This record gives sequence, structure tokens and C-alpha cells, in this order.
Amino acid sequence: MTETSLIQHLEELMELSVTQRDDYFNSFFFFLVKQIGFNHSSNLRSIFFTLQEKIHEVKSRTMERTLEATKMENSTSSCFFMERKARVKARRKDIVLAKLRKSFSCTPRKLKNFVMDFLPVLRWLPKYQCKEYIWGDVMSGLVIGIILVPQAIAYSLLAGLKPIYSLYTSFFANIIYFLMGTSRHVSVGIFSLISLMVGQVVDRELLLAGFDLNDDVTPALGPGSLQTDSQSNTTVFNLTTEGINAECGKECYAIGIATALTFVAGVYQVLMGVFRLGFVSMYLSESVLDGFATGASLTILTAQVKYLIGIKIPRSQGHGMLVITWINIFRNISQANICDIITSSICIVVLVTAKELGDRYKHKLKFPLPTELVVIVVATLVSHYGNLNEVYSSSVSGAIPTGFIAPKVPRFDLMIRVAIDALPLAVVSFVFTVSLSEMCAKKYAYTIRANQEMFAVGFCNIIPSFFHSFATSAALAKTLVKTSTGCQTQVSGVISAMVVLLVLLFLAPLFYSLQKCVLACIIIVSLRGALRKFRDVPARYHVNKVDTVVWVVTMFASALISTEIGLLVGIVFSMLCIIVRTQQPRTALLGQIPDTNFYEDDLEYENLSSVPKVKIFRFEAPLYYANRNYFLKSLHRLTDLDPNLEAARRKKYEKKERQQLKEGNQPTVNGLGSRDTTLQLVPKQIDFQVLIVDCSSIPFLDTTGVNTLKEILKDYKELSISVLLACCNPSVIDSLKRGGYFGKDFGSMQEMLFYSIHNAVRFAKDQKLTADSSV
Repeated sequence: MTETSLIQHLEELMELSVTQRDDYFNSFFFFLVKQIGFNHSSNLRSIFFTLQEKIHEVKSRTMERTLEATKMENSTSSCFFMERKARVKARRKDIVLAKLRKSFSCTPRKLKNFVMDFLPVLRWLPKYQCKEYIWGDVMSGLVIGIILVPQAIAYSLLAGLKPIYSLYTSFFANIIYFLMGTSRHVSVGIFSLISLMVGQVVDRELLLAGFDLNDDVTPALGPGSLQTDSQSNTTVFNLTTEGINAECGKECYAIGIATALTFVAGVYQVLMGVFRLGFVSMYLSESVLDGFATGASLTILTAQVKYLIGIKIPRSQGHGMLVITWINIFRNISQANICDIITSSICIVVLVTAKELGDRYKHKLKFPLPTELVVIVVATLVSHYGNLNEVYSSSVSGAIPTGFIAPKVPRFDLMIRVAIDALPLAVVSFVFTVSLSEMCAKKYAYTIRANQEMFAVGFCNIIPSFFHSFATSAALAKTLVKTSTGCQTQVSGVISAMVVLLVLLFLAPLFYSLQKCVLACIIIVSLRGALRKFRDVPARYHVNKVDTVVWVVTMFASALISTEIGLLVGIVFSMLCIIVRTQQPRTALLGQIPDTNFYEDDLEYENLSSVPKVKIFRFEAPLYYANRNYFLKSLHRLTDLDPNLEAARRKKYEKKERQQLKEGNQPTVNGLGSRDTTLQLVPKQIDFQVLIVDCSSIPFLDTTGVNTLKEILKDYKELSISVLLACCNPSVIDSLKRGGYFGKDFGSMQEMLFYSIHNAVRFAKDQKLTADSSV
């Protein structure tokens, strides 16, 4: 043996495991002394002892750091150790006390930061670049204000309230968001879905209180004056609500319900901000939100049909409102008002044509055409001078008073009645606002604070509820218009509020003769975006079938049952889909990509080579209690071996063989009697000796998952099959340690856990070679 070959032989020795290396070293030591003697070369002797010291150094370091080391090998066949960082465990008591001390300490600097964080306007307004921003803010504010007025009046039909309250809502929401919002481009105010949810609660409570939901009555007052409870369809009722007597009319009671609902929803949102519960929005996936919006749009469309054709049918309540409403529409179709039908047809044609032209040529327009305002102005003039209400009995908006009503505290007894209804309202309002805020922030390269957005939208509900306003949210259509018209900061919201204020103080009475069918047309045309989602179903299905099913289920539940139930059904169904997908995830046996260190699914790729005597199993999901059985079944099916059945077969085989020996039967060469032994008892020929579990797609293990891995380790060991784990992340390793997978002293951890699949395969090959050489 030459010096060079000795060095090469000793370097190969470093590749073995610690136990194998130590045993092999002793035998090789005596072989070396016998063959060449140690006095032959002082250089050779020094190299040998240097390698010996390195071997023992590695061994001692391995024993000391077994808990924190994972064996790794690179392409040059050298080995090293990944050492885990030592964790400094802090006591929970100290952490809690430190947080409380930090939270309740009060310094002038901290107080200043708190105020400026709570009112972001104090940070950005002093830095406002007037020359650069003012023109864009004024233009976008005027356009949004012009759009807000007709939409606010129209959406009052959805909420079941008088138009004046919608105008109040739009005014106060823009002012408060200007002070507290962090998004520069979001348009907060009245929103169709939120108005629908408010209207459903208002209708239900009015019905329970004994009021008539039919609001299609001829207004008895002229423009410019406030309606009283003794006139119109607002007869005074003596109500008894939880022991409290209150004398209130229909309109008074309706806005009382709406403000109580709005106040509670705002309180929920503020509490969610205090306790940082914004993560709730993560459970509303894009498919759930789109399905909810589309289903609610169908409900909105259905509710407006009676205004389009001018028939008087009761406002349906409860589950199945959409179906019941359409049945009533077809039953009363003969009573349709010709004047309303003609007006609706003209308005829809004009609005849709203008929208389509605006979308097609939006790159050439500096700001969108105020089509809704033009339609409302022309329709009001035609209705007023043509006496459409008196001549054709066309339903009109009626008197819209000017000025503000004295503020009033929402009734506590009504808050209790609507506390549950306020929860989905709060979540939907917050989710739409934050989603649009993040979308705009990403597009225009700035950041928002989601928690502050929750506070902002919460106070946009709490404070206006004292001023006869109802729930608000960010609206997609107005936000897109705002960004397209040059909006730069939240100042545009103040401009929009001033436009609404102008209407509130002076122009509101001019809308007295505006037909309700015109308002219904504006609402229906505004639903184009949500209703167009039906065209995206094939493409959505092509991308992801499960998400499409979630969208369909949420949409149908929102439309056919109710919006709140539909949202809940969508969330629950979406979560169930995730659970089902983790219960039956993808599993595979892996083969090696030729001439590489990589391994892939043997069923998905061609020309993969299998590793002799080794099976590599991949499980692409967390291993926990719900998919334990699926994990075991997949493993047994793909490896074509159930260790429990094979162990039982072997025991039966051994028992049968012992019986034959006792009975004096002559065994065959294989130890079997040719007549007494059945084929089923013959042990199965196992084509592998090592099972490698690829844990790269297992993000975590629970107690059941750890016990499952311990179970397969034990079961396969009884069949002389080694189980190796590869590509485990730190959390999985920690779970295995705590579960006792590596034994009490973790001594065998280095021979059970590998950084990559290739390391495990090489170890399995070396293990086989060692076993063969020992034989």
C-alpha cells in the first residue's frame, strides 16, 4: 500500500457514520501496522495520527451537540454539521410585564405619537404640496361628489330609508376618513352591499314591530318641508321593546334601527383594531368575496325590479327573498306602470351606452362623464313638468328636507336587538375597505396601516350614527373613478363632502319629482362589474376548480338564502375545502433524475431511475390527526407493503412451520411442507431495505403525526427496513424531539435525519455496502 492510497483510503473513512467509522478505524489500524509498520514513514505516521485526532474530535463534538446538529454532505463528498442556534427562553411573566409597562407608560413623546397615529392627517397635511396636489384633488373630489349625490339618493332604496339619511352618511364618512384614514385614494361612503345588509335588518325589525313595509305611497307634502309622523305612511305606533315604551313612527323607527346597527358595527371594528383582530379578514378569500358580491348583486337587482316596472308588491323578508320576490313580480306583472317601464328603458340604454363608451375611451377622457347626474337632472325636469306622478301615478322620491337634524344617541335597547347582525356588517365593511386600500397603496407605491384603517372605518360608523347616518365602507367603483381623475391625497374626500353639503343645504328639495325607477336604473347599472363575474367562471374553473366551487356555493347561498348566511356559508365551505385538501393530499414515490442529486415524482416525469433497495415517499401536507390514516394507506399502497399484515403473515408462517416440525412432516428445501403449507402464508419478498420519507412538504406535525412516524419506524424495523427522514424543517425536528422519536439521548439522530434526500440515499447505499461486507 502506497502513501497516496493510504491517504485516499483514510479520506474515504471520513464519509462513514460515527459508529461505523470508529469500528472500521480499529480494524484498519491493526491492518496498517501489520502491512507496512509504523516506522516505515514518519510522514505517513503523522498523517495517520492527524486523521485519527480529527475522527475522535468529530465524534466528541457530535456527542455534545447531537440535539442541535443535522448531517449534511455536498457534492465534494465532505461532511459538516448544521448547528441550531441556542434559543434564549424568556419567561412569559417577564414578557407580559414588559408589554404592560410599555403600553401603560406615558411620556410626552409617546402621547404625541399616539395622537398623530390616531389622526394621520396631522402627519401628512403639514407636508401637503399644494401646487402639485391641489388640482388633482379638487377635480377628483368634484367628480366623486357629483357621482355621490345620485348614488346616495338611489341607495336609500336599498337601505329602506329616506334619501336624506344617505346624504348625511356620505357627508360625515368623507370628513372622518379624511382625518383618520391612511389611504390616499379610497372613496369611503355609501356602498350598495352595505346598504342592502342594513336594509334587510331594517325591514325585519319594522315587520316585527308591526309596520307595513310597503313604501310605495304618494307623497303628500311639497318639497322643502320635513315630513311628520302624522302624514305619509308613517302612522304613529305605541311600541313596547323589552319593557320600554316608545312612541315612534315608521321613519323614526327605521332610522333608529339603522343607527343602532351602525353604532354596534363601529364598536366591533374599533374593538377588532384594539385587539388587532385584522387577521379575521384572511378567512375571506377572493373567491368568497367575489361570490358574496355577485350573490348580493342578484339580490339588489331583484329588489329594484319592482321600481323599474312600477308595480306595488310587499318587500320580502327572510330566507329565499329572491325567489319569493320574483314570484310576486310575475304574479303582479299585469299591474306594471307603462310610464315607469318607458322611463326605465330609456335610462338604462343611456347609462349603459355612456358606461361602455367611457370604458372604451377612458384613456382619452381626463375625467369620467357624470352620466348619473345628467340622467337625474333631465329625468327630474321631465317628471316635474310632465306631472308624471299625478297623471301616470309614477312613484317619485318625495320631499328631501334641507339642513341637519339634531344629533341623537342611538337607542341601547335597539343595539341589543341588532348586535348579532352587526358582526357580519362590521367584517364585510372592514374587509372591503382594507382590500381596496392595499390595492391602491400597492399601485401607487405607498403604505397603509391596516389596523388604523380598521379604526378609521369604525369611527366612520360610530360618530355618524349620532347624526342619523348608517353604515359605510369603501366602494370599488368610486375608488377607481377617484384614481382615474388625478386624486393625490385625502383632501379630495373633503371636496366631495362639500359637494354633498351643498346639496344638503340648498339643492335637496329639487329632487322631489325624481322617479324611483330612475334611481333603480342607476343601482342596476352600477352592478355591471359584479354581474360580469359570471363571464369569468370558465376561466376561473380552468385556473382552480376548488375556488370556482367556493365561488358558486357562496354566490348561490348569498342570493337564495340571505347575504349574511351566504357569507357565513362561503367562509365555512372554503375552510372545509382546505381541510379536505389536507386530508387527502398528493402523495408520490420519487425517482432520481439521472446524473443529478435531485428526485421527483415517478408518475409525473419520464426517464427517472429508481434507487435499488430504496423507496422514497413524499407527503405534500401537514401530518396531523385528520390525515393520519390517509398517510398510512398511501404509504402502504405506493410501497406495496403493509408492515402489519406482513408481520402477521410471517408469524403465521413461523407458527405453521413449528406445527409441521412437531407433527414430523418433512419440510421442503424452503422449510415448507408441500401439502400442508398454503401459498398465503409464504413471506412476501420485499424489494427494498430502506424507506426515506421526504418531509419537505410537511410544514408541521401534531402529536398524532409524531406518533404516526414513530409507529412506522417501529413497524418497518420489525421487517429489517430502515426509516430515514429527509428535508425536515426546524419545527418538524423540534416536534420529533419532543415526541421522543430519536430516543432518550438522541444518540441515533444523525443516522435517522438528513438535510437532503440525496444525503439519505447515499447513507442508505453505504449502509447496504457495510452490511454486505460484514456478510
